[in-house]
Amino acid sequence: MKSNTMICLLVVFAHVTTKASAFTRPTDNTITHQPLLTSSPSPASTSTTTSRTTAVQSAVDRGYDTPINISELAPRDIPTFEEWSYNYGIQRHASHQLTYSEDGWDVYAMTCDAIPGGTPVLCVPQELILSANKAMEEFPKESMRAAEKIVYSVNADSEIRYWYLMVKLLVELEKGEQSAWFPWLNSLPRYYTNAASMTPFCCLCLPSLMRKLAVKERGNMSRLSVSSIKLIPFLNDDTKYDTDLVDWVYQIVYTRAVESPDGDMKIVPMGDMFNHAGEYPEIEPSYDEEGNYYAYTSYDIPPNSPLRISYGDPTNPSFLFARYGFLDDTTPATFCKLIPPHINKDMEELGYSQNRMLFYRTGDVSDEVWDILLYQHLSSTKIGDKRMLMTSHREGDY
Repeated sequence: MKSNTMICLLVVFAHVTTKASAFTRPTDNTITHQPLLTSSPSPASTSTTTSRTTAVQSAVDRGYDTPINISELAPRDIPTFEEWSYNYGIQRHASHQLTYSEDGWDVYAMTCDAIPGGTPVLCVPQELILSANKAMEEFPKESMRAAEKIVYSVNADSEIRYWYLMVKLLVELEKGEQSAWFPWLNSLPRYYTNAASMTPFCCLCLPSLMRKLAVKERGNMSRLSVSSIKLIPFLNDDTKYDTDLVDWVYQIVYTRAVESPDGDMKIVPMGDMFNHAGEYPEIEPSYDEEGNYYAYTSYDIPPNSPLRISYGDPTNPSFLFARYGFLDDTTPATFCKLIPPHINKDMEELGYSQNRMLFYRTGDVSDEVWDILLYQHLSSTKIGDKRMLMTSHREGDY
């Protein structure tokens, strides 16, 4: 799924999709959650947990045999996905709808009517949620041991939950249309503009912090790719050695999986259609005791508004670009792009940390930026003044 150099440069400098837009949050914070979705249930939503599970499993008996086209320009089949979500028990508020971005690349959730705060807009049965913990239980430990060893040997043990989700998706992709998740898989994007899709030359064109994060993302994808996947005995060779397919699965997992409160890593079909909001996300995700997913409005939402969640720290647009491929122009602050070549104990004592080196939209700059820049300047000019700076800092004389 690698873009060529010209496409990549256009992505970096001209075709970056901004997923967040300015929005003023209402001042009323007294939100009471309304009862869960009860109106206009789909046929599957009125069934028991057992019947929903049977519905998911029954897809393997339908005789499908069409593989998914993963080329970058392949169309996303949204209508079939929406029909599938209805039939398999995903409940949506009457105003919840999926729409295309102006450039046609992105599909996201929005509301066509006003929705009060605390209203449930989406419910996804736990049987449809892809889970790292479920995948670890599904695949025999003995058959996974050699592949797991490779993951741990390249210091990617912190990514093991993502890796198991990748394996799960590869298993489902091998089934083609026999997979219960085929309509969802066929609705996903094939074209990405994030760091994992860039060439090494593209990364060199980025600012320092963004380049550092982009190189890290690309390295992570490399560690979790064919070298470990090829050792999984129950996958076909055509799957194991298809680098484009494995890279696409990596993109799906790393751009759509979220950590749940119980520490599991999950992908929630339909819940993964919420875009990112910087400061005031419209949606608050949650899970019930049975593991079913719910999305509530965080406050009163006007009609024709996007429905969004938070993908991460809004003051770190470089991470959002590297991981997800978009720039958030609503972020209240951005990290300083000046990265010192060496960090010593004095700088750490002054408060140096990438997430504390901030430039705010108001024009203000965090104290840490001033202190580190002054320290660097004095280190190369006046050593005595540098010592005075550290003494003043330790004594609280600002």
